[in-house]
Amino acid sequence: MPSGLFALLDDVATIAKVAAASIDDIGAAASKAGVKAAGVVVDDAAVTPRYVTGFQPSRELPIIWRIAKGSMFNKLVLILPVLLLLSALAQWAITPLLMVGGAYLCFEGAEKVWHSFAAKQHSLAEDAAEVVDPNHEEAMVKGAIRTDFILSAEIMVIALNEVLGEAMAMRAATLVVVAIAITIAVYGVVGLIVKMDDIGLHMAKEGRNARRAIGRGLVAFMPRLLAALATIGTAAMLWVGGQIVLHGLDEYHIGGIGHGLHDFAHSVAGGLPGAGAWEWLINAGGAGVFGLVLGGLIVAALHLVPGKKAAH
Repeated sequence: MPSGLFALLDDVATIAKVAAASIDDIGAAASKAGVKAAGVVVDDAAVTPRYVTGFQPSRELPIIWRIAKGSMFNKLVLILPVLLLLSALAQWAITPLLMVGGAYLCFEGAEKVWHSFAAKQHSLAEDAAEVVDPNHEEAMVKGAIRTDFILSAEIMVIALNEVLGEAMAMRAATLVVVAIAITIAVYGVVGLIVKMDDIGLHMAKEGRNARRAIGRGLVAFMPRLLAALATIGTAAMLWVGGQIVLHGLDEYHIGGIGHGLHDFAHSVAGGLPGAGAWEWLINAGGAGVFGLVLGGLIVAALHLVPGKKAAH
């Protein structure tokens, strides 16, 4: 995982601690839960910038603000009460919910891989016509909030799973801190990413030669960064989704694939320098391959259903 993503996760943990500074136990629980949801947080931060690509610079931050408000509504109003009710009445449902969300992430990741090979390329004129469509912004915001709902639900379920042994008030407070902290972290980073080209353009127009050179470098670099984030988001979907499903299967003693992967990674990396990093990479890569296979099967099944292929 790139160092920038580790920095994002550190920021999530730090914000959660600051938000709950007067209640140390809640701060600690929120930090632990936020780090456990790290993979989905990375995916959320990597996926969102594509929803503001192509808009006028003056509309980028307002669109991100609208999506962030929708994300907060998703977490605090729609998801939180349902999860607290489930944690009180049906804790057995938490693992199946995690697995369903993990399978959905695998499906999303595999579908992105499928579209990267099979999707029809749009002409510049078609893309321009879409962007100037007055309904385009509304459609993109709604699409982003729908995607955020799935990712937010997965983040909140993962966080809840970490504090199931706590009292109801502690669960609720921890989830509130996690929801606020992660939303601020994700959309703060997204806002910075999408405005970096504007910052670079401003630097390229004013100041000394070194400043202008940095500005031109930022303008040239940002399209590559956005493309890289799309790839990272897809990889994170497959890795996190596959890992969640494998962990759930292990809990139900089905297949033993997760345990087998862990044992394989440990045996291969045991004698290598930096064994812990290699073991993590092998586990993550194996979970990603599993996620791609599972997601590919779901995509194939949906494309075989009459009427679904055209819709996709």
